[in-house]
Amino acid sequence: MSRLDEARPFIPVRIAVLTVSDTRSLEEDRSGGTLVTRLEEAGHTLADRAIVTDDADRIAQIVSNWAARDDIEVIITTGGTGFTGRDVTPEAIEPLFEKRMDGFSAVFHRLSQDKIGTSTIQSRATAGLVHQTFVFILPGSPGACKDAWDGVLKAQLDYRHMPCNFVEIMPRLDEHLKRGGGKSA
Repeated sequence: MSRLDEARPFIPVRIAVLTVSDTRSLEEDRSGGTLVTRLEEAGHTLADRAIVTDDADRIAQIVSNWAARDDIEVIITTGGTGFTGRDVTPEAIEPLFEKRMDGFSAVFHRLSQDKIGTSTIQSRATAGLVHQTFVFILPGSPGACKDAWDGVLKAQLDYRHMPCNFVEIMPRLDEHLKRGGGKSA
């Protein structure tokens, strides 16, 4: 069963938050605001924050640029995961994935189903690694961001979380590059 090992130190993670929306401004961004509040309350650092329109090229450019930065370890996007013509966040980011995190989508949808029932199938929430940076693609509602943070990300981004967490493996994400088994993109 999962638990917090209080003997381990808390290690803050540097997180960037990208809101994908054609209509929101920073002041009106409740979903991004929810994520910023929660990550800061957990003790993490907001490394960057931006809002971008539903433009696949711009979304991919921002995520790729952020993933290349040394001061960003995790990227969380919110918005653009539905099925309308303007929802392009997965299409923009998934081609950048070096590794997919199928388990995130499965766990997110299980948690979401408890809250909104079968409507969870209208989200294409996903996650993966881009340039050894964790990227989580969340729906654009504050409730979905809250559920993803509280139900998955808060624990997995806490070094004290047992039996395992993302923080403890971050130093090893590029070991294939050090061994010469891959190329950095």
